[in-house]
Amino acid sequence: MSGPLVESKLFVPAARSGIVTRPRITDRLPRAGGRLVLVSAPAGFGKTTLLADWLAGSDPDREFVTAWVSLDEGDRSASSFWTYVFAALDRAVPGVGEGALQQVRGGHEPTHGVLAGLVNELSVLPGEVRLVLDDYHLAEGPGVRSGMTFLVDHLPPQLCLVISTRADPALPLARLRVRGELSEVRAADLRFTTEETDAYLNDTGGLDLAAGDIAALEARTEGWVAALQLAALSLRGRSDPSAFVAGFAGDDRFVVDYLLEEVLDRQPGPVRRFLLETSVLDRLSGLLCDAVTGGSDGTVMLERLERANLFLVPLDDQRRWYRYHHLFADLLRSRLVLDDGGADGVAELHRRASAWYDQTGHAVSAVRHALAAGDVDRAAELVELAVPGLRRDREEATLRRWIRELPDAVVQRRPVLAAGFIGALMSTNEFDEAERRLADLERLLGPSAEEPSAVAERPGLVVVDTAELARVPGCLELWRAGLALVGGDLAGTVRHARRAVELAPVSDDLTRASAAALAGLASWTVGDLDGAHRGYTDAAAGLGRLGYVADVLGCSTTLADLETTQGKLRQAKETCEQALLLAAGNPSLRGTRDMHTCLAELAVQRNDLTTADEHLRRAEELGEQAGMPRNPYRWRAAMALLRDAEGDREAALGLLAEAERVYVGDFAPDVRPVPAMRARLLAAHGDLPAARAWARERGLVPGNRLSYLREYEHVTLAMILLAEHISDGTTQAPEDAIGLLERLLAAAETGARDGTVIEVLTLLARAHHAAHDETSALEALERALDLAEPEGYARVFLDGGSSMTQLLSTLNRRRPGRPYLRQLLDAARPTFQSSDAEPATGVSSASTDQLVDPLTRRERDVLRMLASELDGPGIARELVLSLNTVRTHTKNLYAKLGVTNRRAAVNRAHQLNLISRTNAD
Repeated sequence: MSGPLVESKLFVPAARSGIVTRPRITDRLPRAGGRLVLVSAPAGFGKTTLLADWLAGSDPDREFVTAWVSLDEGDRSASSFWTYVFAALDRAVPGVGEGALQQVRGGHEPTHGVLAGLVNELSVLPGEVRLVLDDYHLAEGPGVRSGMTFLVDHLPPQLCLVISTRADPALPLARLRVRGELSEVRAADLRFTTEETDAYLNDTGGLDLAAGDIAALEARTEGWVAALQLAALSLRGRSDPSAFVAGFAGDDRFVVDYLLEEVLDRQPGPVRRFLLETSVLDRLSGLLCDAVTGGSDGTVMLERLERANLFLVPLDDQRRWYRYHHLFADLLRSRLVLDDGGADGVAELHRRASAWYDQTGHAVSAVRHALAAGDVDRAAELVELAVPGLRRDREEATLRRWIRELPDAVVQRRPVLAAGFIGALMSTNEFDEAERRLADLERLLGPSAEEPSAVAERPGLVVVDTAELARVPGCLELWRAGLALVGGDLAGTVRHARRAVELAPVSDDLTRASAAALAGLASWTVGDLDGAHRGYTDAAAGLGRLGYVADVLGCSTTLADLETTQGKLRQAKETCEQALLLAAGNPSLRGTRDMHTCLAELAVQRNDLTTADEHLRRAEELGEQAGMPRNPYRWRAAMALLRDAEGDREAALGLLAEAERVYVGDFAPDVRPVPAMRARLLAAHGDLPAARAWARERGLVPGNRLSYLREYEHVTLAMILLAEHISDGTTQAPEDAIGLLERLLAAAETGARDGTVIEVLTLLARAHHAAHDETSALEALERALDLAEPEGYARVFLDGGSSMTQLLSTLNRRRPGRPYLRQLLDAARPTFQSSDAEPATGVSSASTDQLVDPLTRRERDVLRMLASELDGPGIARELVLSLNTVRTHTKNLYAKLGVTNRRAAVNRAHQLNLISRTNAD
């Protein structure tokens, strides 16, 4: 290289003021002794700023110097490149590289011998040199690559080589990576987090954006620093920043200018064409790109784009599927319309994508691209063919969205498609629109509705899936049965369900299973649990034959509910466990969360609170997408039962309030309303005015006509009447309660609802006890115990308070030797020595001496700390214990107190006066 050096290329950029420091990245970079640091990301990701911040914030006690070269395209020749590298080293450590610099400037090639001399000079230095090659992608070429490979292979410990680039260099990175000698920072690392975005736009930029706007911008830009900078420029001076954020996209003028200048316009023609044409795709693979572009080098091109860091995001570990950065894709699509002759050219690309997806069996993507192409007839055809698969996978929302994108005229002349739409509407309880569409379809088909072959031959109608057409007559009756059930017409439900079975083809297990379920629902609504169980058992069998595992799980939820009401806890548990085995290959399948929720409810009934907690945690881990529509409320209700059993009333009430808020109804009768559950909890804990207010609102009085649908509410009313008597000693209340309970008992026994029978008998026992009729009380209790013992019931007795404990103790004295009775008494006083004379609740004083397994001194210390605001590490520091030791003591505490969490432990300790309400030390 001849001529003077451009000195500014050798300046180390100063750390800029007002930037967002990013210790989560800089702390990962080597403090000392690193061999190669690679910062590889597309334009605008803040590579240079990060390195400047890292160098400025490095350990001040560590001796190192920095040699910096800002490279450009003029440095592609080996002479120019190495001239600047040697000059930078000479300025950082005077004398080092001076000889090599003179040779290169004298016209000699920078041979391996020259570089070997440089390595030798560096190897004897007392401190570290950090050589930063910024924008290395601009200079990398054949002449440079050979010398750089030599340098990387022979890096001395004193040299840390730092490369900042938009594309991975052709260096032996894999070898260094295996040896642990490579530190890498990628685009994924450089993306701003939501917190960093907030700091940049609000703290540094002074924009004062709302949290929602910050989150939206972070998601839209994917943390791309340049885009955030450009967004900040656009936001300045705007009176309505939220509106701008909502519309911010790749066509924002600053983003467009930047990407056009820095990225798109710098690409060779074939690459630019490939980028534009494939921008219609949400995901890219080599074969798909070939189908859209008409080329044959899609895989090679994608690999090339990834190496070049052209805003390509890999979607799998095998590098088979990719997508473009969202803002980059926006720009490409807007430019495609301009460069490709308008919308017609874009539509053709979508048609090609749709055809490829259809051929490869990806119906969802095939439909999406057909709709994007505006080819409504082709889209309708694909949707019709996709209906069975979408129905099986419970993708009704997708089906509804697609059909609503089609013109009504297209849907109305396709009876199979129209039928699929009605089925989707029914499955999501959109009954008004379903009934309107059903009437339209019945008018369209007319008298020939029950003759599929005649329908297929009618002019003007389009049928693609003839197998689905054969199902339409039965489906029409099936949906009429569903609408009749919603309208309370139980006889109509059964009539239409039977007709649906008559019209269904022999092979149509789906219609037959659905009809059986609807008939079962009609039986359930009137309290015929045996008939409901038969209907749902038949439905589950039919759905199982079809492989509709998620629907089998939905049926299993209902079967478990029915079995619980019938008093068959063990059978309900087996039903749920068998359903989970059926879904073992897909543990997050829709419905698995419901199974764990049901198992938790059953575990609470048996007072196995640890197992209940495990199932509810497992359900929570699976996420709401693994649950049926009603699960959000069912899960919260089950958790409320657990928290109440642990003594945490406030948490239980809060969970029930959430359950009521997220409640979603369906065809199933609401036989356990959440407000009634809340009223029970209020009454049990003494808030009788609120409980009574609920009863008044529901119009509940002891003389009401009884029905199965309101049975749970009437049992709740009896609980309130009993609680009122115990609270104020009135004589009328127990008489009302006893009269109501005796009527409820007769109805439940007639309907073989043993679960209700057990509960009513325990309430009768308490009511007779309150009326000082011990003989009747013990008689009712013995009947309840006889029914409950084989199934392992516990909470129904444990929730009865001190009166139930006294009755159990009396019965135990008169009938000693019954293990089940002894177990209930022990559970009723989990923290006390068993004593027939001492009630389990309402105890005003206690000490650790009274525990079956007394607390140790350290456990008492930990218990006091649990009542404080300290977290686990804080408790460990306060008590001078290891965190593991604190956890061990805590686990032992939970076992001794009969709880499963910290809050419940503190509540139980307060109840037992083991710690005071104001305890803080």
